Amino acid sequence: MKSFLGCIAILEKNKTYVAMLFIQFIYAGLALLSKAAISKGMNPYVFVVYRQAFASLALSPFAFFDSKHAAPLSCNLLCKLFLVSLVGLTASSNLYYVAINYTSATFAAASTNTVPAITFIMAVLIRVESISIKNLHGVAKILGSVLSLSGAITFALVKGPPLDFIRWNPEDQKHVSHPLTTVHSKGNSIRGSLMMLSANTTWSLWLILQGFIVKQYPAKFRLTALQCFFSFIQSAILAVAMESNPSAWRLGWDIHLLSVAYCGVIVTGICYWLQVCTIETKGPVFTAMFTPLALIITAIFSALLWKESIYLGSIGGTVLLVVGLYSVLWGKNKESVNRENYEAEHAKEETRLECIIQH
Repeated sequence: MKSFLGCIAILEKNKTYVAMLFIQFIYAGLALLSKAAISKGMNPYVFVVYRQAFASLALSPFAFFDSKHAAPLSCNLLCKLFLVSLVGLTASSNLYYVAINYTSATFAAASTNTVPAITFIMAVLIRVESISIKNLHGVAKILGSVLSLSGAITFALVKGPPLDFIRWNPEDQKHVSHPLTTVHSKGNSIRGSLMMLSANTTWSLWLILQGFIVKQYPAKFRLTALQCFFSFIQSAILAVAMESNPSAWRLGWDIHLLSVAYCGVIVTGICYWLQVCTIETKGPVFTAMFTPLALIITAIFSALLWKESIYLGSIGGTVLLVVGLYSVLWGKNKESVNRENYEAEHAKEETRLECIIQH
């Protein structure tokens, strides 16, 4: 009983880390399922509409009973939510799914690792994140961001020799159908890469903007549900304009329905809400720095499910990702401790001065 309570206490203490690890496992399946659905003919714009519809429906009951913020939503805040949804959910999602049609699921998973670096740069530019090369924790944050980005690039582009202890039999690989692997022209690959970079940029901006929005209205279920609903309306208008064929909107009991349900309920609904909670307590850069883990998890599942070989370059990239991740996390933790110590000392000094004045 004591050990069980001890485990509960540890989980409670590290709940933000557990939440972010869970989110990355969920995101690991995002690129694979969505790529499979779109490769089998589902329109990417229609995919986003159904995804946001499923997310809105899944979050509605929780949003209804979310009473942490009793004040009504102001018109000003609703307008902000509409614009934030347009940038972070509608633009990012549509760019991502159109881009994945021109690239591979592996590239999609690898490209999301630019999110921490983009978020860090944007947060520094708008002064949400502080940075100082005079302090060790500031250098650790910069170096960690560079290492994480370098690790993602190494993982995606550098192969090297395959590792013998996990090399699959070539005869087995011949019989493995891999619907997610498609040969794309150079022009389409460049187009997809640029669109994926744009999707990551808008997503990074959404991560930062959530920190401002949640301070105005802390009811996170309502905020997430409203943003998904606004994105559903925006995406539906875009999809109708881009796709006029009614047959493109049909859903059957197939990979299309599984993908939109998974992405809508699990990814958009639950993971977005967890991210908003984490952003409120730890900030946008902390949330973004866990993104590289999804690539590692995706690679492991790809090796197990589709018998893909793991190369030495992938291992090197993974090492860089992990080192960079912990470097940034250490820097942020050290910065938080220093800030808390400074605030505590400042409070003690104010109390001492008040006592002197009173006497």
